[in-house]
Amino acid sequence: MLLSIIIPAFNEADFLPEVIRRVVEAPYDKDIIIIDDGSSDGTREYLKGLALEGIKVMVHEKNMGKGAAIRTGIAVATGDVVIVQDADLEYDPRDYPILLEPIIQGKADVVYGSRFLGGPHRVLFFWHSVGNSFITLISNMFTDLNLTDMETGYKAFRKKVFEAITIESNRFGFEPEITAKVAKKGFRIYEVPISYSGRSYQEGKKITWKDGVMALFTVLKYNLFRR
Repeated sequence: MLLSIIIPAFNEADFLPEVIRRVVEAPYDKDIIIIDDGSSDGTREYLKGLALEGIKVMVHEKNMGKGAAIRTGIAVATGDVVIVQDADLEYDPRDYPILLEPIIQGKADVVYGSRFLGGPHRVLFFWHSVGNSFITLISNMFTDLNLTDMETGYKAFRKKVFEAITIESNRFGFEPEITAKVAKKGFRIYEVPISYSGRSYQEGKKITWKDGVMALFTVLKYNLFRR
């Protein structure tokens, strides 16, 4: 099994080297794709000097958002399974075996790594967790799924999922959009517990309450108005 690891990166020079090290160490055959999404902090310069075999580097001249970066990565992915790996170390590549197990066993087409199913996690942001639970609840009401963490950044997909679905969202709307579309297509979805090391805004966290509001609009858009 070949994994395509898609790593969107926007101003992540402080974290990206360690993320890449952990991804490279994961015990799988890998197609690693890093998308520099208009960085201005040295991320692009670091990637230009990266000379590790098996790593593809794609460049957006301006910041387009996580969804757009994932779309760029999918276009060149060659693996049997695609994993989206954030570049900020909130999600640990050492959880890949947990994330991949339902796919390896032939039980799932899509696997969500849930931050709320009992894995170790850094304690932060009460209102973020409330907002996340609310958005997940609204999404579940429309998709008829019982996910605990729709907005998780750790998702694994059989490549055939992206052969049947086109991603349109440019920013963090990727999460509710892909959830609506895999539910409509009837793909088999599993959820597994993962570890989560959330970071503070002082440490570079980028998602805000505005993205939460947009997530709700995205849930409605792709569940009610797009077929």
